[in-house]
Amino acid sequence: MTIPKLLTHPAAGFGSAALLLFAAAPLLLTDFRLGLLAKYLCIAIVAVGICLAWGRGGLLTLGQGLFFGLGGYAMAMHLKLADAGPGELPDFMVLYGATGELPWWWRPFESPLFALAATVLLPMAVAAVIGTLVFRRRVKGAYFAILSQALAAAFALWLIGRQATTGGTNGLTDIQGFFGYDLNDPVNQRTVYFVIAAALLAVAAGVRQLIHSRYGELLVAVRDSEERVRFLGYDPARVKLVAYVVAAGAAGLAGALFVPAVGIISPALIGIVPSIEFVIGAAVGGRASLVGAILGAIAVMWAKTTLSEEFPGAWTYFQGLLFVVALAFLPGGLASLVRKARERRSAAPDDAEDVPGAGADAAPAPVPASAKKPEGVTA
Repeated sequence: MTIPKLLTHPAAGFGSAALLLFAAAPLLLTDFRLGLLAKYLCIAIVAVGICLAWGRGGLLTLGQGLFFGLGGYAMAMHLKLADAGPGELPDFMVLYGATGELPWWWRPFESPLFALAATVLLPMAVAAVIGTLVFRRRVKGAYFAILSQALAAAFALWLIGRQATTGGTNGLTDIQGFFGYDLNDPVNQRTVYFVIAAALLAVAAGVRQLIHSRYGELLVAVRDSEERVRFLGYDPARVKLVAYVVAAGAAGLAGALFVPAVGIISPALIGIVPSIEFVIGAAVGGRASLVGAILGAIAVMWAKTTLSEEFPGAWTYFQGLLFVVALAFLPGGLASLVRKARERRSAAPDDAEDVPGAGADAAPAPVPASAKKPEGVTA
């Protein structure tokens, strides 16, 4: 393998990303900035799933906040129970006057293994049920996008209405520990960052493998011509369901990691607006490109943190405008500009013929095989 091909090999890209995340970022950033980056990387994990479902499968998932919230609340419930201690109620339940036993649907989350599994498997199970009902009825396009968004809004409203058991509008806050480690310790916060960075690389590697597999080609075929794929004997509903479930699992994992990184999960983080933010990041960076989706998500979240401090009332409008502009004028995102530049460079004509004297010094053209003399034949 030549050096140029080695530099463009996927392993080189993952190696460079690992070097930036595990070496450069901890050395160059303060603890506060590193904590912000951990938060951005969680959103990037969601964007990886959106890259598969929307970028490759054409499924505009405007309701990823539902799965992000399921994973986040599953993790937060266990951490709140661990902070409270064996047999004790979480602090917010005591604050709201609860004196009885723990609600039955809280009890399984006392187990760390159950909680860890639920952060990924619960969103995937919910997505499997929703996807089966939706795709079997051939709901797609704007109808699917609106339906997914409505489910995220309904879940947020359900959480708000159960204040005594979910924290209501405030959500689950003041999370102090993470599987026995004090989150107030900067060293443990850095450990959480490393876990999130490793999870991002692992999810990106898995989704990339899926994209470049036979299934990835079939998913693109379903996106471009669903009826033709059905005619060839494949079930488009199953193909789309796999992408939707994988994207839900990635969002659930991101929500679970978001909790120790920020210390809170609330309905405000999983409703309609956050769900749109997830999609905007992927759209700006390039929804069909893993690297573009990741960098776009990080850039949009950084812009939100920076610009919302300067223009708190105008950020939401700017965010909506950014989404519209990206879809209308740059459907492939910023990644498409890089791809087009490479295509132009590779397709540039050879200018050797226009250089004076090039014809005399140039190497002779290769002789066609039919014009060559067979070996052993003399003139």
